[in-house]
Amino acid sequence: MVVVGGVTRLTHSGLSITEWQPIVGTWPPLTDADWRVAFEKYRATPEYLQINRGMSLDAFKHIFWWEYSHRLLGRAIGVAFLLPYLWFLLRRRIPPGYATPLFGIFLLGGLQGALGWYMVASGLVDDPRVSPLRLAAHLALAVAIFGAMLWVALSLLYPARANRPAGPRRLAFVLCGLVFLMIVAGGFVAGTRAGFAYNTFPLMNGHWVPPELFALEPWYANFTNNVATVQFDHRVLGWVLAALTPLLWWRTRSESATAGARFAADLLLAVLALQFALGVTTLLLAVPLPLAAAHQAGAVLLFATALNLAHSLR
Repeated sequence: MVVVGGVTRLTHSGLSITEWQPIVGTWPPLTDADWRVAFEKYRATPEYLQINRGMSLDAFKHIFWWEYSHRLLGRAIGVAFLLPYLWFLLRRRIPPGYATPLFGIFLLGGLQGALGWYMVASGLVDDPRVSPLRLAAHLALAVAIFGAMLWVALSLLYPARANRPAGPRRLAFVLCGLVFLMIVAGGFVAGTRAGFAYNTFPLMNGHWVPPELFALEPWYANFTNNVATVQFDHRVLGWVLAALTPLLWWRTRSESATAGARFAADLLLAVLALQFALGVTTLLLAVPLPLAAAHQAGAVLLFATALNLAHSLR
């Protein structure tokens, strides 16, 4: 779901559907007349008028299907979650203490759909680009839902045990938070299209700290709308993770952790190396679609491996 959302953004498809119809919108245009109606609605948007004026119906269909697939997948996830939940709830098969958190995850999924439309709506008014703040919030909630589902699944598979090393455990939770922050920072990079600027590494066009870091007023606007600042923040978090992850790996392996925890630490270190390489390559090549999608998938996998290690140390 996150990867399809990333591709939808990278192909500039997210504003192709101009209405939010959670039920009726399940059906795509089926006739030529339906397609003409959908296209006419798109032709009234700022994106068409300012960027895609003259677009053909066939080209519109291409971007429409990406956005439609993203929305349909969201609906499918909701159904795939809710129906089994109700089945197990009625049969009293849900373990004690899990019914309420699971229902909370379902509610977050519904909120995510509404937040997605709130994001899209920001690009249908004057500026044909969605708000970077709303895009980052949409991504953050998606990753939070994923993390909640993974944590519940791990808790069901591996009940808690005592006598875990406290030091690595605290650091593992800190690392989970930092990975989450880095993903949110990546959302701002995507929202401002900062990946198409400063395509050098490790320096940013010859500077460790770009001089444009606080070019906007008020100062706090730089953290959401300044291309230099949002990319700098994303890079700094990447370097912090590159320093802390080997430390966590070493402490996990040296403080009598279980075999499962040591394997989880090995996996986290390997995924971090892969994700760092993907990020640098994506930047240097100015965000080619396959690499950018892989980098977004890698971010979720990195969060998953960090949560897995934290869970194994809990």
